[in-house]
Order: sequence, then structure tokens, then C-alpha cells
Amino acid sequence: MNRTERFYKIDQMLTARGVVALEAFLRELEVSRATFKRDLEYLRERLNAPIVWDRAAGGYLFAQERTTGPAYALPGLWFSADEAYALLAAHKLLAEIEPGILAAHLAPLQARLMALLESSGHAASDITRRVRILSVGRRRLEPKCFAEIAHALLERRRVEIEAFNRTRNEVNTRVVSPQRLVHYRDNWYLDAWCHWRRALRTFSLDTIQRARTLSQVAREIPEATMDAHYASAYGIFSGKARQRAVLRFSPERARWVAAETWHPAQTGEWRSDGSFRLTVPYADERELVMDILRHGRHVVVEAPENLRRRVAGEAAAVAASYQARPSNKS
Repeated sequence: MNRTERFYKIDQMLTARGVVALEAFLRELEVSRATFKRDLEYLRERLNAPIVWDRAAGGYLFAQERTTGPAYALPGLWFSADEAYALLAAHKLLAEIEPGILAAHLAPLQARLMALLESSGHAASDITRRVRILSVGRRRLEPKCFAEIAHALLERRRVEIEAFNRTRNEVNTRVVSPQRLVHYRDNWYLDAWCHWRRALRTFSLDTIQRARTLSQVAREIPEATMDAHYASAYGIFSGKARQRAVLRFSPERARWVAAETWHPAQTGEWRSDGSFRLTVPYADERELVMDILRHGRHVVVEAPENLRRRVAGEAAAVAASYQARPSNKS
């Protein structure tokens, strides 16, 4: 942790425990005695922190009587990347909720989020204006369907859904046992046991046009089975991973891809020519193909052969569509 974070940690430990031994500071701050002494001197001399050593108590504490001079106050501390994302994402989601029965309950939560943002020493309005979270590819879903499915999920009831199949351009009616709701790439999905297919399936909630909770108890799928089915393969098109894609990225694109997480079980290696080889497990190639194609000529599928042919075919079809269409130039 950096020095400012240590200042906050020291303040937190003293406030929570009252008396803190030197060894406890050194252990939790993970610093040397000399570094801690320098931090303590800065807090006392520059920030007027009333921290004293109490021999009888065997540790450091805040003095009851404040010293003269400016009031003790810590400098503003900006959040970590994860903390900033959590606070701003929560604030953004609450701001997008339409007024309804939850408005009175959410108001205190919104106020608390604003206070947390301002604890960094900056106005919350400035933070939300200058630091933004943008959603890409978010699809609109029917609020009533979401509420109905969420209710059935938590009540452990089966639900009848009418889902639009984009591939076949048709609407199918199915009875499913909802298992989990998943928010992935700015959209909501339902992991469920399909009683028609007699297998686990994933439904994009924006395709569900109608949902009705049934009286039958939902079929319960063990957590281990769910994790094995949904966590082992690439992306939302889950299932037990049957193949591993080996992708080689150009030196130019490698500098970005090497820092990305495509899958928790991925592996990567730098090549002598500066390229990067990424290996990703997958069960269904559809989403993987889309992610490969967005890198264009900067990626080559080395294996397996069926995936290589699929990507090459898609690339050829894209090129052909440009050749077939007349130019708009006059």
C-alpha cells in the first residue's frame, strides 16, 4: 500500500481498537520500524494527528486532549479501481431506476453512496461528471418478465416462458426451472433447466416476451453441476469445455490481449517474434468467433482446425460482401 493508504490504515486501527501495539502496526502495514516512524512523524507534524505513546497501555492511541493548531484531518484518498467501479456502477444503476415503490427505500442508499464518493475529498457531482461507466451493447428487456422470473427463481417455482429464438426467427413456449440470473456483458441471462430439452440452457432475458410462474416446484440442480456446466467453457455459451482454441496475436495487438482475461482457465505465452499465443477452453464457438473476428488480421487461429475453418469462412464472407456491393462514390 502507498503512504496515503497507510495513513488511513493507521487512523482506522487506532479508531477501532483504541490502543495499538507497535508490532501490530508493523505487521498489518507491512513496513519497517523506520518507515512507520516516518509515517507517524508526518501525521503528527504535518496533519496535527494527536497520536501518543502510552507506556502503561503498551501501545499508541489518540490523545483525549487535542493539541493546539489546525484540526486533525486526513488528506483525500481516491478509491482503488474496484472500489470506484462498485460505487459508480451502483450509483448509475440506482439513478436509472424509474420512480416506484422502492423510491423511498432507495433514497437513503443513494445518499449514502454520495457520501461515500465525497469521502475521497471531492464533490460527488464532480466525480460522476468526470468519471463515467459506459454500457455497450445493452439490450432492453421487459421489466415485468424480469420481475416474474426473479420471483420464480427465489421462490423455487417453475416458470413458463415464451422466448424468441433469433437464430430460427420463431417464438417457443417452454417450461423451465430457473437456477441463476447472470449479468454478463451488460445484459441479463437466465440459467435454467429446460423441461422440454431435459438439459441446462441459457436464455437471454431480452428475448423472453412473456413469463408466468407455475405452482410446480422447480427442479434443483446441484451447485457443482451448475459450475461444471457453466464455468468450464468460454463465455455465456456454456457447457463442458470440449476443445481449446489456440490463437496467435500479432505483436501490435499482443500488447493489449496479453493483459485481457478471456477465460479463468486461459493460458498465454509470448513468442520470440513479439506475438502472443492465447489458449482458451470453449464448448460453443459462436461467441468466441465474434471475439476473434473483432481483431481482424491481427489474429490467426492455430487450432483446432474446425474453428480455423469457421473463422476463415466468416472472414471470406465479409470480404465477399464488400466486393459484391457497389461503391457509393459518385
